[in-house]
Amino acid sequence: MLNKAKIAVMVSGGGTNLQALIDAQSSGIIKSGEIVLVLSNKPDAYALTRAKNAGIDVAVVDKKECTDRADFEARIVEILDGHGIDIIVLAGFMCILSAEFTGHYHDRIINVHPSLIPSFCGEGYYGLRVHEAALKYGVKVSGATVHIVNEIPDGGRILMQRAVEVLDNDTPESLQRRIMEEAEWKILPLSCELMCKQITDEKEK
Repeated sequence: MLNKAKIAVMVSGGGTNLQALIDAQSSGIIKSGEIVLVLSNKPDAYALTRAKNAGIDVAVVDKKECTDRADFEARIVEILDGHGIDIIVLAGFMCILSAEFTGHYHDRIINVHPSLIPSFCGEGYYGLRVHEAALKYGVKVSGATVHIVNEIPDGGRILMQRAVEVLDNDTPESLQRRIMEEAEWKILPLSCELMCKQITDEKEK
């Protein structure tokens, strides 16, 4: 394939989901797209090191250095559009994006969330909080969801879900790890490839 979709991965932390995407690209699971940029809002995010180790361009837009959210997002848009990005993958990006931003990339942003949406999702549900809530409620099955990002936190169309059994002795940390390994790291690359294939097919029409 000559014209691969250009992927930007936006991150805030360690980048385990980014690593899953990099590995999926290396193994051929992601074949219709190529990760050309990793962008972080945190200059010390380890995900940037993962990207550099894989030979991927990196960029940082530190929210503290921006006057407001509009300035923050405008700087990100300038970088993304400068790289000709076709699809954005939010992989642990800990900032809520505005309707203006998501509208600019309509149906071109995907996110992985560590629960089976519509359970334990929306504003305030992130990281270990999701798994703490699931265990407190006593659910027997949790999992992960990849969805299109719109102006409503975790409110966009669902692309893929994978269920993971909750064990009696689970802690938030053990459940988080198993959901990452058994669900997030599987369906995020598959969803990314699905979107990239749609984009490249549209371009070839």
